[in-house]
Amino acid sequence: MATYAVGDLQGCLEPLQCLLKQVAFDPQTDRLWLVGDLVNRGPQSLETLRFLYSIRQSLVCVLGNHDLHLLAAGNNIERLKKADTLREILEAPDGKELLEWLRQQKLLHYDEVRDMALVHAGIPPQWSLRKALKCAAEVEAALRDDNLLVPYLDGMYGNEPAKWDSDLKGVPRLRVITNYFTRMRFCTSEGKLDLKGKEGADTAPPGYAPWFKHKDRKTRGLKIIFGHWAALEGRCDEPGVIALDTGCVWGGAMTLLNIDTGVRLSCQCDEHGHIALPVAPPTPEPLSASIKR
Repeated sequence: MATYAVGDLQGCLEPLQCLLKQVAFDPQTDRLWLVGDLVNRGPQSLETLRFLYSIRQSLVCVLGNHDLHLLAAGNNIERLKKADTLREILEAPDGKELLEWLRQQKLLHYDEVRDMALVHAGIPPQWSLRKALKCAAEVEAALRDDNLLVPYLDGMYGNEPAKWDSDLKGVPRLRVITNYFTRMRFCTSEGKLDLKGKEGADTAPPGYAPWFKHKDRKTRGLKIIFGHWAALEGRCDEPGVIALDTGCVWGGAMTLLNIDTGVRLSCQCDEHGHIALPVAPPTPEPLSASIKR
């Protein structure tokens, strides 16, 4: 039995299948962790979601901003943008079933045995793991509640509030939690977000830094796997923090990680099709290393 994590799929099914074939993935015994952004931009969003649904018992999945956008478009199709590749899901005969499954997924997963978290964008530096799990549960509850789902999806868009405040209530409270877990790259040590910057880790505005770089980050010592930030190209020099989005949908590669051995495979395309290649882990230590809190 092996457990793998894969970077943002974004509707790129063939590279995923190439990687799973390379490791002889067996859905009966193996497990696959998904960092979110399962759909959108890529050529096979519907096929990707159908494939994942077919092996859903083998998956651990957290939601990304594109997944939430799909759910919002399922509620209001006018949410679709020109570049989206989501309409075929909404018009598919099994579309409602797929969206119903999607809304049951998490924003944050924690594996107690491995002391490892899975999240799409990150965990804000001012939150402990316990606080992060509690806040994630609030959004997860809204997604699963028929009475709260529509108000949440209609109101989740926007960059404000830019910072967490425990006195926040209703949709603004859920919006900032959502932005932390699914859109965050740069923030201050107090958790004030800058949601405009999308380039490399060294392009932070004055007073801001990548969420994982703050020296007083309360989850320092926790192993964290995340996606979302393609400009990092899978490189993160913060011990125990593992970036997996290597920009497959933008012409890069898709990366699959054995979370217990640290071995990575990268699937790239050439004139011969999809080829899975081993890549050196960009982290300074193996993932199995003991990291003290």
